[in-house]
Amino acid sequence: MSGAPADGGLASAADEGVEPVDDLVARAAAWARSDPDDATAGELRGVLARAAGGDALALDDLRDRFATTLAFGTAGLRGQMGAGPNRMNRVVVIRAAAGLAAFLLDARTDGDEQPSVVIGYDARHRSADLARDTAAVMTGAGITARLLPRPLPTPVLAFAVRHLGADAGVMVTASHNPAADNGYKVYLGNEDGGSQIVPPSDAAIAERIAAVGPLADVPRPGSGWEVLGEDVVDAYVAGAAAVAPLDDPPDGPPLNPSSASSTTRTGEQRARLRIVLTPMHGVGGEVALRVLARAGLTDVHVVPRQAEPDPDFPTVAFPNPEEPGALDLALDLAREVGAGLVLALDPDADRCAVAVPDPGAGGGWRVLTGDELGAVLGESVASSSVPGPLVRSVVSSRLLDRVAAAHGRESVQTLTGFKWISRVPGMAFGYEEAIGYCVAPSLVRDKDGITAAVRAAGLAAELAGRGRTLLDVLDGLFVAHGVHLTGQHAVRVDDLASITRAMERLRADPPTTLGGDAVVEATDLLAGGEGLPPTDGLLYRTAADARVVVRPSGTEPKLKAYLEVVVPATGGLGAAKALAGDRLAGLRRDVAAVIGL
Repeated sequence: MSGAPADGGLASAADEGVEPVDDLVARAAAWARSDPDDATAGELRGVLARAAGGDALALDDLRDRFATTLAFGTAGLRGQMGAGPNRMNRVVVIRAAAGLAAFLLDARTDGDEQPSVVIGYDARHRSADLARDTAAVMTGAGITARLLPRPLPTPVLAFAVRHLGADAGVMVTASHNPAADNGYKVYLGNEDGGSQIVPPSDAAIAERIAAVGPLADVPRPGSGWEVLGEDVVDAYVAGAAAVAPLDDPPDGPPLNPSSASSTTRTGEQRARLRIVLTPMHGVGGEVALRVLARAGLTDVHVVPRQAEPDPDFPTVAFPNPEEPGALDLALDLAREVGAGLVLALDPDADRCAVAVPDPGAGGGWRVLTGDELGAVLGESVASSSVPGPLVRSVVSSRLLDRVAAAHGRESVQTLTGFKWISRVPGMAFGYEEAIGYCVAPSLVRDKDGITAAVRAAGLAAELAGRGRTLLDVLDGLFVAHGVHLTGQHAVRVDDLASITRAMERLRADPPTTLGGDAVVEATDLLAGGEGLPPTDGLLYRTAADARVVVRPSGTEPKLKAYLEVVVPATGGLGAAKALAGDRLAGLRRDVAAVIGL
């Protein structure tokens, strides 16, 4: 297949700036020969054959597969499954594992024990195969490899890194991405505390991945790693169940949890709360049920059609609890069984959404935003005896800062992502607006949907015992600190250069008004403003205490603007909420016009 047929098949000439077709074909054919996976090797040969037959779409597909190498960064690897260096597949993962192994071995000093790695995987297509490949590479490199016993949530892997004192952890998952995707997350133990990697470790690992030689030279024995038992899962369940609130819930009389009568009362309240749970076709259902039951939350109804792991996610367009329609089945079941709370996990259970009954909402239920639940959980932790600061990402609501101040606690702002949030020393609680929460940092140094769910459910049960709800806590925070209303304006693009141009334009000509109010502060986060490391983002504050953060998405071809307005509730809570809604709508209109995409 090195030449081009004269009948309109592959042409040997290349357009300017495009790899010659003969070279592309040679690279693809070599890849297919070295691919240890018969499925992806056959897939690639099929694309080659169609391209050779004159199929222009197949040639475009081939070019895309080999246009670049899937980049390894702080998010590890994530992409569409398929053959080629720009896809997730066994070749890419074997090379990534070999690079990580080299990084861990290079980090050793004289006298250090043999490094160890814990490996987990979810139920997505090929996750188990990619996890076993990682175990084989680590074993071949002389590193102790421990494989989780079955498909399990990401928080269990993050827990196991700390619990077992491992030097690193690998989780094969694409979280809430579409069914066609998979990914590879890396955690570092020891002084990193089991957090996801950050610079410069990501670049150091990527450098060693690039230095990996031919795949045939990477030792991959067929055995030699340890498959962990269920005891590691049991230990996570016990720790997670203990996260249910033990101190008095906010906004109510003391329960005096040290007394036997109060303990009985709390247990009865938890048992009475009827919960609907959806694992969103992921791996969180069984573990979440065990955690909830151990915490005394036993009246749980799982959405039948979303209960079992299914890598095709047949009932949702995108397996993300934030997506419109993703919670429809759960809310239908909640109305049917008369539930008092809905808990929704994403497929790897590191994120959690919560819905509560609200007669004033459409359909009688309201899904809390990530910022709203972050404030409620933050208040719950701040009201407890757990010491430490409250932490949020720069794009999350400032309400958490005001909650912390009201309790005499420090608040800390970080860059986006739990790889940064989780590294704040002594953190008591951390969250990001994209429904990610860390309510038990000593257990898991990452976002954890299961512990967030049990904390929210335990709090809801104890509040229900005196006829109150999570919404009452939120309203109490609004009365005390002002209505903090948040939203987003996001633009998906086909040309990533348009995002770069938009950011350059905003830097050169920043807006002077937003939402009808003067911009009193414009901060270029690329210069390291707000006490943060440099990041590609712009922050604006207005005279009316509104705030806008504009930044390119780290995972999608989008430019995102995160919006927040604050309205004091001095004129009444209802009026403040209405005014906040109007101000947010005006802010969104102005931001859309300023971005101009």
